[in-house]
Amino acid sequence: MFLTRKRGYARAGLVGNPSDGYHGKTISVAVRNFHAEVVLYEWDRVEILPGEGDGTCFRSVHDLTRDVRIHGYYGGVRLIKATIRRFVEHCQTRGTTLHDRNFSVRYATTVPRQVGLAGSSAIIVATLRCLMEFYEVEIPLEAQPTFVLSVEQEELGISAGLQDRVAQVYEGLVYMDFAVERERVVDGLRCYHYEPLDPALLPPLYLAYHESLGEPTEVFHNDIRGRYNRGEASVVEAMERFAALAAEGRAALLARDAERLGRVMNRNFDTRRGIYSLPPWQVEMVETARRCGASAKFAGSGGAIVGTYRGEGMLAELSARLAAIGSRTIVPQVVG
Repeated sequence: MFLTRKRGYARAGLVGNPSDGYHGKTISVAVRNFHAEVVLYEWDRVEILPGEGDGTCFRSVHDLTRDVRIHGYYGGVRLIKATIRRFVEHCQTRGTTLHDRNFSVRYATTVPRQVGLAGSSAIIVATLRCLMEFYEVEIPLEAQPTFVLSVEQEELGISAGLQDRVAQVYEGLVYMDFAVERERVVDGLRCYHYEPLDPALLPPLYLAYHESLGEPTEVFHNDIRGRYNRGEASVVEAMERFAALAAEGRAALLARDAERLGRVMNRNFDTRRGIYSLPPWQVEMVETARRCGASAKFAGSGGAIVGTYRGEGMLAELSARLAAIGSRTIVPQVVG
């Protein structure tokens, strides 16, 4: 019997986010400490088994409320269904005939929920990898991030950009350039310039996330898209600044200049703070880490931060101070 098991990893944006949705530039890493795992095996019908975040039975309204606080209103089943539907339609559009065998799918995830570490797209990436193996269909690597994004944007109406999906598809450390002149079409899907970099270039990094507070990505964004489309100068200029910071961050990485990279990451957050209305508890995470001497910025949409640090003493101090405000600190595993 056919059986395959695939993973998609969490993601942390180092520099440039959130300019990926605005023809900017970003640098991001896949974080192997956390993953979504999808298991697909041949079955007599198509079946998607619910995971931990898909519960519909609770001991009390208080348990229901706690579940929604942790998992939101949406679990992984809708992500898998949407991925399957999009995959079938993509193959039909490309004239690819699929065999008629059926399968069962189950999933599990260790990615912390609703703190901006790209847990939803990790499930989609893992599902896509299973489907490609089961049907012996290969979507080109550079086109896969756009496929994953189309599942979220067009099937589920989730506001998102390409950065997360590029990092999760390519894994390791990736520099991305989404400039219009870099755009091209591969396998019917828009692609841009994606440059894998050696993870050995990275200075010591930490990643911290709040263990009880968070909010879904789709409700986070402060109408930045509308403000950008209306030509609001502060937003347009900020997106250009994010892109310039990513290019500077790439140069700092290649020069192995950890101090410069840390300054760039700090400026990334300061720029973001200038155009977003940010929850005080998220700002407190950044400011707490900076008081320890570390650099700090959002890893994604908020609820998790990432930065550089110097030495085990600084790491221990920022771990303790962040723990005091409800955040857990880890050293991200980044493997190419």
